[in-house]
Amino acid sequence: MTSSPPPSRLPASIADRLRLPVIAAPMLRVSGPELVIAACRAGVIGAFPTANARTVADLDSWLTEITEATQGAAAGRPAAPYAANLIIRQPRLPEDLACLLRHRVELVITSVGSPAAVVGPLHDVGAMVLADVATLEHARKAVVAGADGLVLLSAGAGGQTGWLNPFAFVRAVREFFDGPIVLAGGISDGQGLLAARVLGCDLAYLGTSFIATRESLAAPGYRDMLVEATIDDVVLTKAFTGLRTSMLAPAIRAAGLDPGTLDENVTPAEADQLYGGKSPELGPKRWADVWSAGHSVSGVHGVASAAELVDRLDKEYRAAREQAR
Repeated sequence: MTSSPPPSRLPASIADRLRLPVIAAPMLRVSGPELVIAACRAGVIGAFPTANARTVADLDSWLTEITEATQGAAAGRPAAPYAANLIIRQPRLPEDLACLLRHRVELVITSVGSPAAVVGPLHDVGAMVLADVATLEHARKAVVAGADGLVLLSAGAGGQTGWLNPFAFVRAVREFFDGPIVLAGGISDGQGLLAARVLGCDLAYLGTSFIATRESLAAPGYRDMLVEATIDDVVLTKAFTGLRTSMLAPAIRAAGLDPGTLDENVTPAEADQLYGGKSPELGPKRWADVWSAGHSVSGVHGVASAAELVDRLDKEYRAAREQAR
């Protein structure tokens, strides 16, 4: 019996430039131009939050650098496209959006809020919009708002995460949506990637594995902690953001906190005041001092380049497809 993945629902202009159906997930304080460029040249979509650029002028410079570096061929094939991640609920949204429009960015991922306000302008410049969602209700709203595809945050994703079982979530969304779906949460190897495709997804997010690459902005200690950690070290907590977030217990302890006594009743505003870096005397800074990882951390066994990581994924994916024939 053959378990073949369904045909891709991605536009050919994107699908034909991919070596693997993967997005190197946009990660706060981790994803910068070097990682994005390396991922795209290796044949997967490199993504970054626009908020990682300290100013709009920096964002403009980043987009120019990434575009120039990914034009033309890479290793005998076109480089994969890159994606910019717009965080909707942030004060710089209008300026960041305007910058993406000037650069006519091909692929945009929206998160933390409805994409309704940005879909129209992005479509006007030909951009494809993927909306990051964690519930069925938000998935339906994103489709109504005009999103071209959905990123399903499932249980085990790093950072601010979802809590739904990925198998149930994907199949429930497929009951009303036939566009591109990206699965986020728990994928670290070619076998997991094939499972996502067979399930009905067109792409998979890989985040934690790319944190451990040499091109990421992560501190060396962060990369080393990922290598040493396992899935048992991932703590689901609201303490640092006011929302469900996957954080590393060793990092929490290193910051002088007890993972077992964190305040799970804080609001996002209170968490921002405590851990957002506004008042350093109140607590360690989230993302910078207290690090995140997803359940896929058990699949991180060493620090590698993005190209080496994609090479490994490609071999595993091909082997998994052969075994499924």
